[in-house]
Amino acid sequence: MAETILRLENIRKELGLSKAIRQTIIPNLSLEVKAGEFVAITGPSGSGKSTLLYLMGGLDKPTAGKVWLDGDEITEKDETEMNRIRNEKIGFIYQFHFLLPEFNAVENVSMPMMIRGLLPRKEIRARAMKLLDMVDMQNKYTNKPSQLSGGQQQRVAIARALANEPKILLGDEPTGNLDSRSANNVYQLFDRLNRELNQTIIVVTHDEEFANRAGRRIHLVDGKVERDSQLRAKAEAMI
Repeated sequence: MAETILRLENIRKELGLSKAIRQTIIPNLSLEVKAGEFVAITGPSGSGKSTLLYLMGGLDKPTAGKVWLDGDEITEKDETEMNRIRNEKIGFIYQFHFLLPEFNAVENVSMPMMIRGLLPRKEIRARAMKLLDMVDMQNKYTNKPSQLSGGQQQRVAIARALANEPKILLGDEPTGNLDSRSANNVYQLFDRLNRELNQTIIVVTHDEEFANRAGRRIHLVDGKVERDSQLRAKAEAMI
């Protein structure tokens, strides 16, 4: 049985709108994600999807409750420690790629490994090229972001997110800026990473087709889990 890679316990998130007014985004939420799952988080605008994702990745802290990542409680970690954990264990992919415009594809993918500082420069470059090969960008090593299409930019961003072999890959509307063909290509890539590398993937999305092709779908309404559905076993995944 797969181990639990991410656990949220009695999470509450409030925002202070003023000294007297506080808005509750997530009232009380608990859930677990097993290693190797492909999870889509859906829900209407304002339902707390992105807030939940940021809590999972340690980009935000809950008002109450605890978050465990890879067996380590991250809720009380300071920002220095969280920067290290995010660099080593979490890969982030956003709606906008956030590639550095002055660097080419290999250099952008190399950046997280350079920051971590465990590998010599030659090995970093070799791994960056291998990751670009994995996302079918083997002919674009020296291209800068401005020389790539939207779908290609997102593929480079995915390769960069995989640079340090993260425990989980978190995506916030990763296909939101893409046309339907590019979005389908990104889904296929996520599906392949999940099936072939057993990569744990959690994606916030408004794309119904994307959500229904994941292995598990968590639907939020007003910060509460309205539905938590197992959509398919990994062995049944089709590209």
